[in-house]
Amino acid sequence: MRPLIIIALLHLTTLFPQAEAAEHQVLPGIDVLAGQHFVILRGKRIGLITNQTGRTAGGVSTIDVLFHAPGVHLTALFSPEHGIRGESDDKLASTVDSATGLPVYSLYGASCRPLPEMLRGLDLLVFDIQDIGTRFYTYIGTLSLAMQAAQKAGIPFVVLDRPNPIGGVDVQGAVSLPASPLKVSASRAGQPDSGCKTLTSIHPLPTRHGMTVGELARLFNVEYGIGCTLAVVPMHGWQRSMYFDSTGLAWVNPSPNMKSLTEALLYPGLGVLETTNLSVGRGTDHPFELYGAPWLDAAAVVSNLAARMVPGIRFTSCTFVPTAPGHPYRGQTCNGIRVAAIDRDNLNPVEAGLHLLQALYAVHPERYRADAGFAVQVGDKEVWDLLTKQGKSPAEVEARWSASLERFMAVREKYLLY
Repeated sequence: MRPLIIIALLHLTTLFPQAEAAEHQVLPGIDVLAGQHFVILRGKRIGLITNQTGRTAGGVSTIDVLFHAPGVHLTALFSPEHGIRGESDDKLASTVDSATGLPVYSLYGASCRPLPEMLRGLDLLVFDIQDIGTRFYTYIGTLSLAMQAAQKAGIPFVVLDRPNPIGGVDVQGAVSLPASPLKVSASRAGQPDSGCKTLTSIHPLPTRHGMTVGELARLFNVEYGIGCTLAVVPMHGWQRSMYFDSTGLAWVNPSPNMKSLTEALLYPGLGVLETTNLSVGRGTDHPFELYGAPWLDAAAVVSNLAARMVPGIRFTSCTFVPTAPGHPYRGQTCNGIRVAAIDRDNLNPVEAGLHLLQALYAVHPERYRADAGFAVQVGDKEVWDLLTKQGKSPAEVEARWSASLERFMAVREKYLLY
């Protein structure tokens, strides 16, 4: 047995070469955990919630690290939306991981929370997924539902922390007010898609929350009454002012259509336009940087936006052809607006999104519309009418949110780790 342990230790030393070589390298929680010799996991049967973003600073999958870690018994894998490798836009069935032979339970399929039978025989759940810093990105919903399941099963929950790619300083947008997520979850517990409809608005949060997944887990656990036995393994070297391209870490697409830091930065404000009758460029090389439709008068919209002088951003007209199945105008040439972040330190993406929406409606009041998901993603059911029917300015809309943002910031402060 001893030679096997020595071989495993030698193998693990090859997993972190970048982390040791880079003088200012940010180390994610998985690297810090390895540096601690996996003490909190030793002798336990582990369920790992992860995808392709769960990896060391040197680029090795967290699945591989824990599978080979001495004394750690990786027993089951759980995948969020887009799957364990992040390649799908569809709901997924549970399967088996070809590399390890471990079962992979989908948390974005028949169920969006770990079910009791999935947790049977596990001693601990570990979460290692890169979030993008926006409330309605589903991974933090998966985090909360998994924490609730761990609490119910009586097993501890460990979060391996990762950077907020768009920084941990700015907090922007409406603080959402969904129905109590714990009540929603309980009422849906017997349904096949239990919890899925709450993933994009799981707890009251601003659109851009400025927190890491570890910090969010701490906040969820106390403020929203989850009460699981929680441990967060913090990063080493991360500062709140950092954007992802300052961390020394390689960008890995968190989902098929989140291909760059720029797209992540724009997403809190412009991602909501996906709930309107526009294409957001899914299937192109620049999703969430392109917005359009075959009927759009892009030049008129850009002219309207130019007069607004929105800080930190540039709007230009373009054409593009979206190709993603199941999304608007697939295969059709769209007249579009290309959005470029030219000064991210002065860019408020939420404000920019409000301006773009208002300009689109000003040019196309009869054609431009939103579906029911718009109010949920924005977090304020009156915004559409305020901007379109009442002609309120984006500044006036944002002023509505200032008191709730201040209250959130006071609560948030208690759970920050960096």
